[in-house]
Amino acid sequence: MKSAAYSISGRALRRRFGGSVLEMVLTLTILLNLTFGAVEFGYYYFCKNTIESASREGARAAIVSGAADSDVTTAVNAVLTAAGLTPANFTTSISPDLTTNPTAGTSITITITGNWGTVGSGFRPLGIIGSNKTLTGASVMRKEG
Repeated sequence: MKSAAYSISGRALRRRFGGSVLEMVLTLTILLNLTFGAVEFGYYYFCKNTIESASREGARAAIVSGAADSDVTTAVNAVLTAAGLTPANFTTSISPDLTTNPTAGTSITITITGNWGTVGSGFRPLGIIGSNKTLTGASVMRKEG
């Protein structure tokens, strides 16, 4: 006597195989979208965190006495370059301008901005985050005396 497992015809096996392929395609599509979305958001937050760090380093360079604008941009560009980002894709603003020689206790604000369409251009697998999104990092520290 044959068992029930051996009594399935070839046609029924092909039908089951086709159903499992369809299930795999549907499941794999969802899983890949979730994975690529997580990768894109992870890279976005990496860039955002790097810009925050760069603005903080720029503020540290700006608060010492005798600091110049070039010291700030050098510090900011060093952090961006170390993280693998291109400094030319970002705009650094210093307020107030260090050429005015601000007095001790004055708040120095360093703001770095970049467009996500330019910054994340090579690493957007799904394009979930819009290319017109602006990344901004700002730090405020008081000038030393």
